[in-house]
Amino acid sequence: MKNSKKRVMIITQGAVIAALYVVLTTFVSAFNLASGAIQVRISEALTVLPFFTPAAIPGLFIGCIISNIIAGGVIWDVIFGSLATLIGAFFTYLIRKGPEWLAPIPPIVANTLIIPFVLRFAYGLEDAWWILFGGLFVGEFISCGVLGMILLYALKSRRLFSNASGNTNRKQ
Repeated sequence: MKNSKKRVMIITQGAVIAALYVVLTTFVSAFNLASGAIQVRISEALTVLPFFTPAAIPGLFIGCIISNIIAGGVIWDVIFGSLATLIGAFFTYLIRKGPEWLAPIPPIVANTLIIPFVLRFAYGLEDAWWILFGGLFVGEFISCGVLGMILLYALKSRRLFSNASGNTNRKQ
C-alpha cells in the first residue's frame, strides 16, 4: 500500500510539473519570449525541481515536448529541445545532495550547448554562433539561475516534495 501511494504521488507530481511547464511556456510565448535567439522561458525555472523530486524529470521532459508541439516547433526542436531539458533535469537530480546553488547549472549548460544548434540547423537562423550561444546562456541564466533559484529557496522550507523523493533529511 505504501509503495502504491508513493507511486501515485510521483506520477501526480510529474503531471502537475508537466502542466505547469506547458502553461508557463504558453503564457510567455504570448510575449514572444519562449523562442528565438534569446529565450527567457520562465518555465525553465522549474528545472530546479529535480533537486527535490525525481518526478520532475519526466514531468519537465513531457511538459517541454508538449510546449514545443503547441508552439509549432519543427520536429528537431521538439526532439532536441526536449532532450536538452531532460538532460538538464537528470543532472540536476544527480547533484541534489550538493549545495543548492548548483541546481540551475545543468539546465543552463545543457540548453546553452544544444539549443543554438537547433536554432541554426532546424530554423536556419543565420546569427553568429556567439550570438546564439550568448543569447541562450543569458536567457537560461535568467530563467534557471535567477528565477529557478528564487523558486528553489521558496520551496526549500516547505517540504512539498519530501514524501516523493524520500529526501526528508535536507538541511533547512
